This record gives sequence, structure tokens and C-alpha cells, in this order.
Amino acid sequence: MQEYGIEIFCPEEYSEKSEQTDYGELIKTTYYSITCEKDRNVNILLPAGYTEEKEYPVLYILHGIFETQDSMTFNSVTIGNMIAKGAAKEMIVVYPYMYASKTRDACTAIDKENVEAYDNFVNDLTNDLMPYMKDNYSVAEGRENTAIIGFSMGGRESLAIGLQRPDLFGYVGAIAPAPGLVPAKDWAMEHEGQFKEEELVFLKEVPFLLMICCGDSDKTVGQYPVSYHNIFVKNQVEHVWWEIPGSDHGDPAITSGIYNFCKNIFQ
Repeated sequence: MQEYGIEIFCPEEYSEKSEQTDYGELIKTTYYSITCEKDRNVNILLPAGYTEEKEYPVLYILHGIFETQDSMTFNSVTIGNMIAKGAAKEMIVVYPYMYASKTRDACTAIDKENVEAYDNFVNDLTNDLMPYMKDNYSVAEGRENTAIIGFSMGGRESLAIGLQRPDLFGYVGAIAPAPGLVPAKDWAMEHEGQFKEEELVFLKEVPFLLMICCGDSDKTVGQYPVSYHNIFVKNQVEHVWWEIPGSDHGDPAITSGIYNFCKNIFQ
């Protein structure tokens, strides 16, 4: 915690919008996904003063279940303030639509078939969206220039993607990650698990930063975030963990996670 300068709550100076600050350009566009065999929506936040003469690191921010590519864009204000004040590096931020299915366009229930569409996002991301970003924007490549963080189901998937592709993502964060990364049973369904507990390790490339946080009053994901923390401790995986007092499943936990993650990536 001290090494990374974690602040439990995001300071007001970074969370409030100012007319004097240039927050960059939020582009709403689509890309073709071979994985899903259709066009997919994505929001791309270019930093203030974006130019093709520079290469920018890229942060992917993943939304929760039933949400869309628009759901997490509210934190673009925090990120814009941080860049403007020098608290975060200039970066491109990508807000993808995470439900990756060939046959459905949106999540219809919390069940095995729908959850598998979220698990399939790793293929859409690495095979379709990341190449699209490379072809259309001035991105700096390499795991040292690529980060991913998500909220709830997005947090579960950001951890899964980080574990599956540590060669691509050097920074991995999860805010209130949902159950199902390992076998679990919650109020909605029984999760087979994407990994066994002993598989929550990094055998080759290790993240420069692995972060997990959650509200201490989160009634939606309950004890699952701290259970991931405990598994990583058991498996001797270095990571940062903290809880946000008084936060349920949303803010201030989301903003705390985004703020602390952004100030520590691409350093």
C-alpha cells in the first residue's frame, strides 16, 4: 500500500469536472470482430493534445454485467484531471463492450451461456480490438504500455485476461471483481470457474502491478473480492489490496480503484 501510495478515496480535485480543463476527445465508433462475426461498439478516449507524432500507452476499462461501453466513461473526468495535473501519464483509454457473443447482442440473464459470452471477451479483445487500435491510433505497443482494469464482471474478466495473457498486459486491476474466476456458488448460479485456485499464479511474465479493491459494504459480490486476495496471498502472488469504507457495489469504490490504478501505471 505505501509503496504504491494508495489513497483510499480519490481526492476531490481529481473527481470534479472543471471548465478550464481539456478532457480530450471521446470517440464513439465500431470495429469488426471476427470473433463475434459482427460490428462491435467501443468508446475511445484520446488525451488532450493527441497527435499521431507520439505513441501513447493504452488502458482498457471493462464494465459490469448487463452494462455497456458507456457505463464506465464517467471516470474519464478523473483520468482527464489526473493527466492535466501530472498525476497520471498521457494515455489512450478504451471502453469496450464486453459481451462477446456470435448469437446474442446483449446479456439476458445471469446463467452459464451468458457468462461464457463475457469469458469470450479475451478473444475479441486480443484478436480484434487490440489490432484495430494498432491500425487506427498511435499506440505504444508492449506489455509495459498496456493496462486493463474492470468493475464487477469486468473485474473478474480483467483478472482472467491478465492471467491468460501476461505477455500483453503489464498492469492488471480489478474493482469489486465478481465470482467465477475460480469455482464458486452465489445467489445467482453455480460457477464452474475459469481457473482452479492453484492456477491463480504467473509462471513467466509477472505484472508490474496487480491491484484489487472493493467496498467494505458491497452486498452484490460480497466476500469474493477478498477471497481472490486471499488466494493470491496463498499462492505468493504479489499484489495490492484495499477496501473502501462505506462503499457498496459502485462509487466511491470505482473511482478509488480508477484513481489509484491510473496514478501507478506506465511509470
